[in-house]
Amino acid sequence: MTGTLFILFATFFWALDTLIRYPLLEVGLTPIQIVLTEHLILVGCLTLWLSLRRERIWAFVRKDWPALIVVGGLGSAIGTLAFTEAFSYMNPTLVILLQKLQPIVAISLAAIVLKERIPVSFVLCLLLALLGSFLLMYEDIAQLLNASGWHYSSEVSRRAIGYCLALVAVVSWGASTVFGKKLALSGYSSGQIMNGRFLVGLIVLLPFFALQSPFEMAITPSLAIKITLMVFVSGVLGMVLYYQGLARVQSKHSAIAEMGFPIMAGLINWFALGFTLSIPQMTGGLLLIVASFAVHFPFRDRSDTNRLVSNPA
Repeated sequence: MTGTLFILFATFFWALDTLIRYPLLEVGLTPIQIVLTEHLILVGCLTLWLSLRRERIWAFVRKDWPALIVVGGLGSAIGTLAFTEAFSYMNPTLVILLQKLQPIVAISLAAIVLKERIPVSFVLCLLLALLGSFLLMYEDIAQLLNASGWHYSSEVSRRAIGYCLALVAVVSWGASTVFGKKLALSGYSSGQIMNGRFLVGLIVLLPFFALQSPFEMAITPSLAIKITLMVFVSGVLGMVLYYQGLARVQSKHSAIAEMGFPIMAGLINWFALGFTLSIPQMTGGLLLIVASFAVHFPFRDRSDTNRLVSNPA
């Protein structure tokens, strides 16, 4: 029970991210300013942490650089940038719910990269997730298919961009999960992987920062404090609580507890920021949550049973 509570508290702190990230965008900061500052803080903290533990800050051999580029460049830089940018175009709750497609992406890529077998039940979860995603986007898709809406509604066009950005984050973070596991199997510590992730992410973000036109607003000390608070509350504190809980419960129980994240985020966004969902969107979000949970517990198909009978060893 203690482990489950740790994870539930972690999901609460993760859900608080929007309360800081969205207002930062509203006051005029750009996504690149926010994400780059996040990476600077994280790289500084992790470098200090590894130094105190006398671990190598950069321990990656050349053959592992491609995996690190996916984890840091795609997952940390592009994924977080697209996720933050999507908040400017659509309901943040929809952005968060669409991230529940990540297990589908991760398992699909694991079958290709890590040669992991895909059970029949995964296909059923995939269909359920696609149905949920369709219900989330149905109202906007219907307007996009309407010629007059496509030509004259800038709001619908903005939402279409938002969905594209949210799905870029899904693919980026799903790929990062697979290649992060590959790095872990190569013997690197979690601290080394995280530091390498954010360091590579920081390097990838720098060209985006340089190509930006002059910013409307500079990062003042008070805004820097808010970004730091976001990093430590929803990032560091949330992850510490999560791993504390993960060490105390089985994976199936942690997956159930993690379902609290989109629910808490939706409630917080609703009451604090005024972002509501329609009935079809709520239904789609529920289907996505169920699919993302079920995909971790595939039922044994008949071919598995036959294999166990014929090969009892």
